[in-house]
Amino acid sequence: MRDAHDADDKDPKAAAGAPAVEKAIAFDMLRRSVWLVPFVLIAATLIWGADGASSSAVAVGLVLVNLVLSALALSWAANVSLNAIMAVALGGFAVRMGLVTLVIVLVKDEPWIDLVALGVSVLVTHLGLLFWELRYVSASLAFPGLKPGTVKEARPS
Repeated sequence: MRDAHDADDKDPKAAAGAPAVEKAIAFDMLRRSVWLVPFVLIAATLIWGADGASSSAVAVGLVLVNLVLSALALSWAANVSLNAIMAVALGGFAVRMGLVTLVIVLVKDEPWIDLVALGVSVLVTHLGLLFWELRYVSASLAFPGLKPGTVKEARPS
């Protein structure tokens, strides 16, 4: 006998009415990155010079593409099944880290790349955006755009 949980896992339309939380969070981080990117680029320029600035620009682009690819993949998987979400979350992470590694390997010997600046910028930008967004997600209890309404409770007299 199948229970309701099994039925939800097999039904590709189970989450059809659910909002695309992954996309909302990723594109919210893109919007917030507009404020973060100038600081990262200025800091990299002051610390590592022009090579640091170009390395940080590559790093920021890499991080933003990584976040958007993650959101798009998870949004697709959410419309397929719960198992697809798990597979895409784990497999997608491995594939995206492979892409990050590939980009770093391809640009590491370029004269305008400083590997330390690139590595630090990837780390700082990724963690910075994630923690910044975490503050907003935990504050809204769901995702940006979905704020719980206040419920007035009737008090006994």
